[in-house]
Amino acid sequence: MEFRGTTICAVKKDGMTAIAGDGQVTMGEAVIFKGTAIKVRRIYGGRVVLGFAGSVTDAFSLSERFEEMLNKFSGNLMRSAVELADLWRSDKIVRKLDAMMIVADKEKLLILSGTGEVIEPDDGVCAIGSGGNYALAAARALIQNTDYSAEEIARRALKIASEICVYTNDHIVCETV
Repeated sequence: MEFRGTTICAVKKDGMTAIAGDGQVTMGEAVIFKGTAIKVRRIYGGRVVLGFAGSVTDAFSLSERFEEMLNKFSGNLMRSAVELADLWRSDKIVRKLDAMMIVADKEKLLILSGTGEVIEPDDGVCAIGSGGNYALAAARALIQNTDYSAEEIARRALKIASEICVYTNDHIVCETV
């Protein structure tokens, strides 16, 4: 049985980046297996924040490989992301991993897609996972129409997504950098 389902939303505003994620793990299509999973965490001595969506085991595998790249390239986020994407495309085992990640440090915010792409959002707002489109729309509306901080926008966008997406709950963990 496959474990999946989550929403991750990131917002970069006023020199701060917040990544928020819900806590739901869904087994198959119909069972909430866990409601308090933590899918957003700090790595590389707390200087990088990472949020993942997709298959839980695949996401853990990719986040570990990403952290190895950060160590290899002295914390250079873009270089580490590009090297992981290259590995993702070329390694027969890694290529089959079903996950996506959002990573951020003080300067950069990046999406690492399930096909080995490295994407830097144009507007400093991005989201992935089952409720990603809902969270993205909410975050864009909030960033354009409120004075909320990056963290408040990310949290509120996740809360809105949790009210629409059955694979997203309102047990929200948010980290800022």
